[in-house]
Parts: sequence; C-alpha cells; structure tokens
Amino acid sequence: MPPRRRGLSDADQALWADYASKLAPLRGRKPGLPPKPAKPESSPPPAPPPATKAAPPAPRPRKISTALSVGDQPGGIDSATWQRFRSGKLVAMRTLDLHGMTAQLAFHTLLSFIRTAHAEQVRCVEVVTGRGSGATGGVIRREFPHWLNLPEIRPMILGAAHPHALNPGSVRLILRRIR
Repeated sequence: MPPRRRGLSDADQALWADYASKLAPLRGRKPGLPPKPAKPESSPPPAPPPATKAAPPAPRPRKISTALSVGDQPGGIDSATWQRFRSGKLVAMRTLDLHGMTAQLAFHTLLSFIRTAHAEQVRCVEVVTGRGSGATGGVIRREFPHWLNLPEIRPMILGAAHPHALNPGSVRLILRRIR
C-alpha cells in the first residue's frame, strides 16, 4: 500500500506564503502554494505532449585545422612571447617525466597531465620524453608530435618547442587560455 499523503496544515500554509512572498516567480508562473501531491490513480497518466522546440545543440569543442609542429611559431602568438617561450625565459610551471613508461601509459599520463594543467589555467608546461637510443630516438619521443595533434589534445595547446636546441629529449608546451 502506498503511503498516505496529507495536505499542508494551516501553520505550514502560512509559513509557505511568507516564504513565497519573498521570491520572484518564474516567467509564466503565478506565485502561490506549492503544487498539491497527485492522487494515486489506477490507470497510468497520459503521455506528455511532444516537445515543440528541440533543445539547442551542445557547444562543440574548438576545432584546430593546422597541425602543431615542435619548434615552429604558431599563429595566435606574438613574436616577443614566442621568443621568451623558445629561449626558456617563460618558466614551465609543471613538468612531466615519461621516462620508463610504455607508449600507452605515457599517452594516457600525458593526456591527463595536459587536461589538468589546462583546467587549472597553467600557461607553460614541460614534458620530458627522453632522447631514446639509436638515431631515431625512443618510441615516446617519436610518437609525441603525433599525440599533440590528436583531437583530444590539440585544442588545448598553442605551441611547442624544445627549451634548448641541444636537448631534443624535452619539449615545452604553451597552453591555450580558457575563455
């Protein structure tokens, strides 16, 4: 058996009227008492009428059409800031070291690191990929530029550069500001 519902007492109605008088009603609604509880029915309630207006589409993430290349000045950043960034005078607020990780773990760690830094409005971060062994370098260093251009990472990054020409095992990233 469903629980028995009862209406508001006179004291509750007076308290509600006092409270409701201090609030502005929603557009198209009249101020007054709260809606009365529905009486239990034996038949199911009628279906609501179909919506006449479709909800507006959710905002899409920014789509960046140009590929990011480590060391190339991107559009949207002035020359003075780019020179400060490239020369290492723009200090990296956070550093991520990917040494010793598998490529899959390194990718997921990088994605989490960039998302967190971007959400916390950090402007410059440094990622250490390591130099790797051999002429081509390690797997992480080789895959890193591809990861930066993936749709889930690229919209958060403005530019990338090595902090020093003789150190290709480290990359600094300048992140986009949240607007």
